[in-house]
Amino acid sequence: MTDGIEIKLKVVPGASRSQIVGPLGDRLKVKVAAPPEDGKANRAVVELLAEVLGIKEIEIVAGHGHPEKTARVRGLRTLSEAQLAHLK
Repeated sequence: MTDGIEIKLKVVPGASRSQIVGPLGDRLKVKVAAPPEDGKANRAVVELLAEVLGIKEIEIVAGHGHPEKTARVRGLRTLSEAQLAHLK
């Protein structure tokens, strides 16, 4: 990877609302309201991260069918204090 950062995630689909819960071991725990079918939960994770980080170039690069995923955020090498605060 030459452009961007990767974020390890633990995703819980089918939650009452989408939110970033916070650190869980070496991963970031994320809950999404979308169900785990037809890629809906993955799209919801990307949308939530894009909204929180203010970055549009986000994709799931590993774990498409599993709760443990890796997201790549392009155009970002570090997180600002404000972005980091939203992830806690």
